[in-house]
Amino acid sequence: MKWFELGPFTVFDVETTGMSPANDRIVQIGAVRIDKDGFVSRFQSLINPGRHIPTGVVCVHHITDEMVAKSPTFSRIGREFLEFAKDSTLVAHNARFDLGFLQESLARTGLPLWKGRTLDTLRLIKTTHPGLPSYKLQSLRAIFQLESDDSMQTHRADADVEWTMQILEIALNAAIKNS
Repeated sequence: MKWFELGPFTVFDVETTGMSPANDRIVQIGAVRIDKDGFVSRFQSLINPGRHIPTGVVCVHHITDEMVAKSPTFSRIGREFLEFAKDSTLVAHNARFDLGFLQESLARTGLPLWKGRTLDTLRLIKTTHPGLPSYKLQSLRAIFQLESDDSMQTHRADADVEWTMQILEIALNAAIKNS
């Protein structure tokens, strides 16, 4: 069995104005959908949060107020994302953070909450690869020598989903092998 046959999966990641789903907003969402036949499609958008992005946060993800000024709001992007992820399992690394922001943003804009299945690659990789020195995405990227190119920036949703998808593949292949 191939790992993607357990899907479909939609791996997603968000970048935000801060750490609180109730008080902060999403400024970028990225997703990769892997269907049961292995077909991969991608979704990515900057989002206008309707508020200033604090300087300390800009230093982490390098998304500025100017970059999101003419971007769509979450109400439009959230609807498009739900359609993209429909009938799949949502996957994120440290899913509690990303899913918390997604659900809060959906509720705030009057969109339906995600009621589908979810999977956390952080918990999954800890199960299939116990004893690693760190389970942070950037540490796993080094440990597993994940594929990357010069355009991929750390702490950007579009790059982080690519690495999370690779972690998902590694973990599910290990689970399949050990079953």
